[in-house]
Amino acid sequence: MAYVDFILNLAGLLLWLNWRSLRFDPLTKRTPATLMGTLRPASPQKLRRWHFVLFIVGLLFLRAVVYRWLAPFWVGKLDLGVTVPPFRSDSFEVMLAFSFFSFGLALGIFFVGLLLLSLLQGPEPIHGLVKIPLGRVDGWPRWAKILLPLLAAAVAWWLAGWLLIRLQILPPPISVAQRLEQSLVIGLNGYLVWKFPVGAILALHLLNSYIYFGRHPFWKYVNATAQKLLRPLKSIPLQLGRVDFAPLVGIALVFLAAEGAGRGLAWIYAKLPF
Repeated sequence: MAYVDFILNLAGLLLWLNWRSLRFDPLTKRTPATLMGTLRPASPQKLRRWHFVLFIVGLLFLRAVVYRWLAPFWVGKLDLGVTVPPFRSDSFEVMLAFSFFSFGLALGIFFVGLLLLSLLQGPEPIHGLVKIPLGRVDGWPRWAKILLPLLAAAVAWWLAGWLLIRLQILPPPISVAQRLEQSLVIGLNGYLVWKFPVGAILALHLLNSYIYFGRHPFWKYVNATAQKLLRPLKSIPLQLGRVDFAPLVGIALVFLAAEGAGRGLAWIYAKLPF
């Protein structure tokens, strides 16, 4: 069921991306009558943005129904890094909460990854694909985009905690201060998501260094972004002949740092009184 949950989250993300990108489609906007001949779509536009919202809500609701009645002994797990709240499938209310929280977590991970790409500001036109789902957030100051994962994750956990306590998934906190501490640890853990886009960019850069894939803008974007990530290692001699070990060292350092930070945050979260 975990694989099914993952696939359905991907389907929800695709619907969300369609919802975000539909407003950028020139054929969905009003055009002057003189241009209708050249910009008229081949078929009438039937889908509106709010349709995709309904599709997502319907998908999450039906998923909860499937989990409740087709997998009555399954336990859904919401992997937050420092804690993994369990959701028993013997209650439809719990499964409905899990369905929405699971998609919310997937959407949050995707959004935080896009934030890193926004901070790196790779070359156009590929960076335009980052701007579409981020919207106005892409134009925010750097300090605001850096703080956003911490604040958004902390606030989301603070609000979700009320429902999780009501559903008896989490024990009630001892005090407001303890709940705030939990939220801050969860928020800090959100930055560890950045290891995945960093690792992917450096791996693609390494691959493109030895295999020529042409002059597609995507590879220009990968190489330019990777150079920004590897800038702190420029002063270290990591090239032996024609072999550049900088991408491999960068990947290793990022994942080792993320692993250490993750263990430290999990230890801090476990030490918080319940």
